[in-house]
Amino acid sequence: MINIEQATIDNLDILTELFDNYRVFYRAASDRASSKAFLSERLDRKEAIIFLAANDKGEAMGFTLLYPTFSSVSQGRVFVLNDLFVQSNHRRKGVAAALLNHAAKYGKENGAIRLHLETEISNEHAQALYEKEGWVKESDTHHYNYNL
Repeated sequence: MINIEQATIDNLDILTELFDNYRVFYRAASDRASSKAFLSERLDRKEAIIFLAANDKGEAMGFTLLYPTFSSVSQGRVFVLNDLFVQSNHRRKGVAAALLNHAAKYGKENGAIRLHLETEISNEHAQALYEKEGWVKESDTHHYNYNL
């Protein structure tokens, strides 16, 4: 069974481990101290909503992190599903789908008009899951970054 709860500062140590593993997955250098500081600041400032998935034994399986924002054109609340990660030994067990569904439920309950996410073009496993879960790939927009 997969248990999902909204994380608090009390979950900081396990979130730090998961978050650092997530960053390493995306080719960032492991840095638990900065990961812990980053997460602590997001939680303290209430700038992020983090859901933590655990099994019946209480073992952390994965997490997803949402950032609240708004759409000016639609004049509605949007949540950016910025991070989704499942520990390698818990993959292919429905954890990611459970986290996606929990995020969608949270968004609906909090008046959001949509969730938004992006993933690397090469992350085909994630794309297949997103599409299976009803997410629709944008075909009429381009995303740009301006590094500061």
